[in-house]
Amino acid sequence: MIPPTQENPGNTQDDDRTVLIDSDAARRALDYYLNPTPAGQEDDEPLMFTARDGLTTAQAMTHAYALLRCAAATAYESADSLQGARRDLAFSVMHMINLARAMVERTLNKQSI
Repeated sequence: MIPPTQENPGNTQDDDRTVLIDSDAARRALDYYLNPTPAGQEDDEPLMFTARDGLTTAQAMTHAYALLRCAAATAYESADSLQGARRDLAFSVMHMINLARAMVERTLNKQSI
């Protein structure tokens, strides 16, 4: 903590907040979290991955189903070696994955009718 002096009269929290609020970095951080750019419109940041052009809905859903199956297996294996609240948390993740997988499966089944 900086001791109070004539140059630093003591509590400068209000000054610090004003500096933070007026800083470009703070504005960029707030914009990043509160006003995100829609996917695919980022000019500066390349996407980590993207679906290929021409991918059908059925193909995308089939791939999503396989990814969810793998995620559920990973969550189950992780939960199996845990105890207590951590085990419950891992199993709840597995449960949510299985719910999402059921929705994807239902969508796939309706498309094939």
